Amino acid sequence: MKSMTGFGKALKESKDYQIEVEIKSVNHRFLDFQLRLPRALHPFEQAARQAMKEILKRGRIEVFVTLTELNDQQKEVKIHWDLIEAFMAQVNQEAHTRFQTTLAPEHLLQSLLEKEEFVQVQEKKTVDEALEALLLAAIVAAANANDQSRQVEGAGILQVLQENLQQLQVMLAELAGLFLVFEKEYLTRFEKKLTEYLSTEIDRERLLTEMVILLEKSDIHEEIDRLKIHVETFEQLLTSNKPVGRELDFLIQEMNREVNTIGSKSSAIDIKNIVVQLKTTIEKIREQVQNVE
Repeated sequence: MKSMTGFGKALKESKDYQIEVEIKSVNHRFLDFQLRLPRALHPFEQAARQAMKEILKRGRIEVFVTLTELNDQQKEVKIHWDLIEAFMAQVNQEAHTRFQTTLAPEHLLQSLLEKEEFVQVQEKKTVDEALEALLLAAIVAAANANDQSRQVEGAGILQVLQENLQQLQVMLAELAGLFLVFEKEYLTRFEKKLTEYLSTEIDRERLLTEMVILLEKSDIHEEIDRLKIHVETFEQLLTSNKPVGRELDFLIQEMNREVNTIGSKSSAIDIKNIVVQLKTTIEKIREQVQNVE
């Protein structure tokens, strides 16, 4: 069993680059990636997502990637010569018109080459396969670290769930015993009342029908049996290596439905007290399951 809350971090280096990846995850109904990549890594976003999907199956996943260049071989200088020529021509024309002179081209050129408007240092636009491989290696390592932390927290959740399930099983056994006692007492009272009524002039067939209906309305055998099945299924899923969070959540809904039905059917105080305890324990289980992958 795995939690959806986790953290993983990895650092990978080559002779040209250093890539650091941090992956944080929290609970979510589905798998939702929030991936923040430097511009140079944008071409590899889909590959990065696919690599993480192989490891992380559910949750809101926030991924932070930092790229550091270890040398300047991946940069290129772009000089806007056309703009420089046009600027120098315009300056010399204005200088000649206004002052009847021209400026020394080497001094003007040196000045222009110091301006960002004319000279730019930028990243090369070529797709680097080695850079992609480095990114994916860092992504996979960070995702595995995140997954490992989810397993550790999942082990804690598993222990809590198993303890709560044991409490449910004890309460269900107590509930079944209480209902047997209640049923016997009810039948005893029924037989006594029936004897009294049969000694008077009434519609006996109608009386028997109404009594049977009352007994059926208060019968919670089926609900108890279904609850036991849900608990057994829940317990089996806890040992699965696959993501089971959604299935566990569904079973909790079914458990709540059966418990609510029992509460509405029974008027016995002892049974209603057990129903309250069952609801409380199921709610504790639900809170834990919200964070199960």
